[in-house]
Amino acid sequence: MTRATRPETTARQAPLLIGIDTGGTFTDVVLCDAASGRYRFRKVPSNPADPAEAVLRGMDEILAEEGATGAQVGGIALGTTLATNAVLEGKTGRAALVTTAGFADVLDLGRQRRPHLYNLDIPKPRPPVAAGDRIEVEERLDAAGGVVRALDGVQAEAALGTIAPGVRAVAVCLLHSYRNPAHERRIAELLRRLRPDLHLCLSSEVSPEFREYERCATTAVNAALMPVMSGYLARFRDGMRDRAVPGEPVVMQSSGGLVSTATLRGRPVNTFLSGPAGGVIGAALAGAAAGLPDLVTFDIGGTSTDVCLVKEGRPARSGLREMAGLPVRAASIDVHTIGAGGGSLAWVDAGGLPKVGPDSAGALPGPACYGRGGTRPTVTDANMLLGRLNPVALLDGRMPVHPDRARAAIEAHVARPLGLDTVAAAAGMLEIANVNMAGAVRVISVEKGEDPRRYALFAFGGGGPLHAAEVAEALGMTRVIVPAHPGLMSALGLLAADIRGDFGLTCLTEATSDGLPGIRAAFDALDARCAAWAEGEALDPAALRFERALDLRYRGQSSELAIPLPATPDAAGLAACVEAFHARHAGRFGYALPHQVVEAVTARLVAVAARPAPPPEGPPPPAAAPPAARREVWFPATGFVPTPVLHRASLGPGDALRGPAVIEQMDTTTIVPPGWAARCDRLGNLLLEHGA
Repeated sequence: MTRATRPETTARQAPLLIGIDTGGTFTDVVLCDAASGRYRFRKVPSNPADPAEAVLRGMDEILAEEGATGAQVGGIALGTTLATNAVLEGKTGRAALVTTAGFADVLDLGRQRRPHLYNLDIPKPRPPVAAGDRIEVEERLDAAGGVVRALDGVQAEAALGTIAPGVRAVAVCLLHSYRNPAHERRIAELLRRLRPDLHLCLSSEVSPEFREYERCATTAVNAALMPVMSGYLARFRDGMRDRAVPGEPVVMQSSGGLVSTATLRGRPVNTFLSGPAGGVIGAALAGAAAGLPDLVTFDIGGTSTDVCLVKEGRPARSGLREMAGLPVRAASIDVHTIGAGGGSLAWVDAGGLPKVGPDSAGALPGPACYGRGGTRPTVTDANMLLGRLNPVALLDGRMPVHPDRARAAIEAHVARPLGLDTVAAAAGMLEIANVNMAGAVRVISVEKGEDPRRYALFAFGGGGPLHAAEVAEALGMTRVIVPAHPGLMSALGLLAADIRGDFGLTCLTEATSDGLPGIRAAFDALDARCAAWAEGEALDPAALRFERALDLRYRGQSSELAIPLPATPDAAGLAACVEAFHARHAGRFGYALPHQVVEAVTARLVAVAARPAPPPEGPPPPAAAPPAARREVWFPATGFVPTPVLHRASLGPGDALRGPAVIEQMDTTTIVPPGWAARCDRLGNLLLEHGA
């Protein structure tokens, strides 16, 4: 296994730390001088055709602003949407699938579930491996891992020889290999000899858990992403060498933890929520520092809105999510995403109803008001027309805008088809977007038994503070927190995250003393995998913090709840785990079955290596702010009203104001509607309260 350079070792020699998050519209860059505690911030347009180019360009600009060179950089952490975009747009590498004879159609059969009960025209998800690139081998294991039919090496070698020359990666997923990986490993040996040019991944390593379709889909998606991620990381690493940046970057995973690029090349499937996860980690830390550990994070970017529940400072987590209609099993922060962002396009459907999203104008051409060739109206254009965004320039004057083009786009594509004036059309666009965003918050709160009114809405991303107060009011939430640099929170979260590894292994057995040997054996296997991972990450095993858990269910159920387990599984610890399961089940579903047999389905192990924490950001230093102004701004309750417009730099700790007000800064704009008040706390956060 390739050994990675520990980023914290280099950081002691060079104090500059850089976090870079690539979004659909902008790439956000944060530089921290660990010695002085000084921060610098930068936003540059993303480059969908070559994400590494935008990342390197942003790094160049912020280093030039600092007056530093690449040699002074002590660590770089990346957040990326590359894997998500590649799968959603069908731009993955060509992959082959090697599977047990008779199971080549698993990717097509799926679960036979209908996502929309009354829709008779549902497009099936595009399989990550085409039917012609699926290879069957003669072998069979039973559910316990016993060999029913030994692998036929001669037949397997002949079958592998038929893999097309254009294939760049291979996924190996044999039946029940999570119980016994011997056959998959033998296939890997043959492939490395026959086709050493191929990227290769095994389901027994990527997702050693039961449920055949989910395991196969996850492994196939991972294989298809390997050439894409490898090329991106190679281009970025070459750029680092050209700039004499020492060491290796680390990359944010969906789990909210960082990992080396060496590990990530083999597990790109772990980065689907890379960018949003960084924002949630940063928000959880900022909320706890502000005395608000219970949050709903509300991140609006150019193409989507991402929401997550943070309870007592801990983000909700998930082990399975859907991506482009395919189930992907990977440890992740439980972020719910909808296609409603600043670049979301407004349109009128065949029935004459206005819609917003999920299609987006993206970085190019972007909203019409950006003047980059966009002609279709977006949520950003609606905010511009209604006076909520600066009508002259964004990014503190660095990005001129064109309100006349926003008006023309809304008039042509929304107002005229609906028979409305442009203001009513723009207001309707905002209302639709806000309703969709409020619905996303309900999914991660109300639908999971949590009352959103108990939580504060933590607004970040370039568009979060624009919509937060009105979305919160629709949900009955009375508090909104806007950090000092909301448009760069995901990049800030990258600097604060730790190195993390997540491991799981199915151990299907009763959660009783009779099943304890099987549970212990599963954790022994996880400990061995974790040790190999730690060696590859160049981590000191003694410095790792471990968390163990069991996925439990009642016999006959098909879903599980993850319950924490003591460090050393014993009879007493297992019994306590089962009691906790009964209580959790009652809290989630309203009932428990204490006399029903409980099954332990999957053992889980998390290893965390703490990185040196960056210095706290603190309030922005005093700066010359543009003089306060007034302009006509539209609000739902009042229509257009003359509204004070302030710059964020003019507000210091203890300052307060009543709405309506608009607060502008480089990376976002905060709307304080009538009936709301805002004050600046000691950390530089804006705290908005309804009815205060």
